[in-house]
Amino acid sequence: MESTPAPGENIAVLRKARGLGQAKLARLAGLSLSYLSKIEVGTRPVTPPVVAAVAKAMRVPTARIYGQPFLGVTEQAELLDDLRDSVRRYTLPREDVPPPALLAAAVDRAMRLRAETRYLELLAMLPKLLGQVTATALSSPGEAGAWAHVVDVYGCAYAAAHRMAQPDLADMIVSRQAWAAQQTWNPEAEVATAWNEAGTYQSAGQYADGISIVERAISKYENVARGNSPAKAMSLGSLHLRGVVLASRHKDKEAAADHLRKAHEYAELVQSDLLWHNLTFGPENTALYELAAHIELGKPDKAVEMGTVLVAAPPRTLTPNRLGRMYIDIARARLDTRDYSGAEEALDKAFAVSPQMTEVHPMAREVIRVLFVLHQRTRPALMTMAKRTGLSN
Repeated sequence: MESTPAPGENIAVLRKARGLGQAKLARLAGLSLSYLSKIEVGTRPVTPPVVAAVAKAMRVPTARIYGQPFLGVTEQAELLDDLRDSVRRYTLPREDVPPPALLAAAVDRAMRLRAETRYLELLAMLPKLLGQVTATALSSPGEAGAWAHVVDVYGCAYAAAHRMAQPDLADMIVSRQAWAAQQTWNPEAEVATAWNEAGTYQSAGQYADGISIVERAISKYENVARGNSPAKAMSLGSLHLRGVVLASRHKDKEAAADHLRKAHEYAELVQSDLLWHNLTFGPENTALYELAAHIELGKPDKAVEMGTVLVAAPPRTLTPNRLGRMYIDIARARLDTRDYSGAEEALDKAFAVSPQMTEVHPMAREVIRVLFVLHQRTRPALMTMAKRTGLSN
């Protein structure tokens, strides 16, 4: 069926290479034997916490489980190589300092492409733009606005590297982003960096460490922020949303509920969702994180209930990257409740609003794979999805 290995198949290959039986791996990873068997044959999706548990049991990075979602030599690979070279030369930009207005417009475009999940266009412009914003900042020591541009562009680069399944590059980008944030006192830039740093731990399945990063960033920001400004609500609310994901995947119900409660409190102060420093925060995005937490904590029925309302009236203030993720989460919840046609419908909406993200998103690919295996091969729309994600020729 598959042209590129799916996580379940990768687990089976790695397990056999290490001479592990299914029963032993299941025991080491804290899974039932039946569940692991279904994952390997493709009738159950591989969720992020399962990937983390199996990777830890077999002592491999989570990236080895997810595998490479692209086929052969791709345009993405060439663009990623250019980005990697630019990130490596972070203190040695080759680009000249452009006029301020042109640079600001380019940074705004990069953040818009990220929000719209137009990753190929974003990757094409990032190497040059990284050089330009860095050259500008280095020529203006201590200029907060110039270094904020560097932080924002690295934030765009992190999103692209993360979504294109390049964890080593994402880690390097976060270290560069932290370097830029420390060049001048800018607490919001440091929040954006902490958000991505926690994301690297999330991707690696190291949820407790990610929570520590979030809690440290919250404490640090609270020590310098005063009053109830929109910047404070956006910053702390966004950090709490990252905490919701990490805690729910760590199966810490109390911590997840606490982060969610505080996120809702800050969302009331913002009232309408805003995008700032590549972070989206507000009531509608907070609802999406609540839906995802229900899934991670084993309550797909509640997620389906929330999803029904959201599909009927999709949030209007959210960007395509958030809407696409919403539909992917709804598809996963419907799959868990055996609403296969509903899962396919949600995936179709994800492709419509955010095609480049949906094609490579691990959870979207897993839902498609399971639907494909569960006697859905004759459905034309599903066959198209499988081909777009490289799961079928």
